[in-house]
Amino acid sequence: QVQLVESGGGLVQTGGSLRLSCAASGRTFSGYGLGWFRQPPGKEREFIASISWGGGRTYYADSVKGRFTVFRDNAKSMAYLQMSSLKPEDTAVYYCAADRFLAGWTTEKSGTPHEYGYWGQGTQVTVSS
Repeated sequence: QVQLVESGGGLVQTGGSLRLSCAASGRTFSGYGLGWFRQPPGKEREFIASISWGGGRTYYADSVKGRFTVFRDNAKSMAYLQMSSLKPEDTAVYYCAADRFLAGWTTEKSGTPHEYGYWGQGTQVTVSS
């Protein structure tokens, strides 16, 4: 089992940047593929970015490609989402999620919320216009 805690959210102006962090504890962090999701107000949770166990593969939603970067530091049991050129439509609660992906990590699986067994509590990101 792994526990996840997000941090780094806050209020930022359009065009600004934020870095979200996801701290993991419990099982060996490198054994988990990670994903970032967000839930805008009144909408369903949506995929943002994912990263494989060792960090060698990443996958992004079209809406954030070129603006967001996902990376991880397995030695520190940390994952990050660097967000730049933020827009008001990026306003949401952001979640990190983890799963071992024992059947294999694919972009399709890593982009699907129900493939993840572990979730953090979320951190609010608000982008003002």
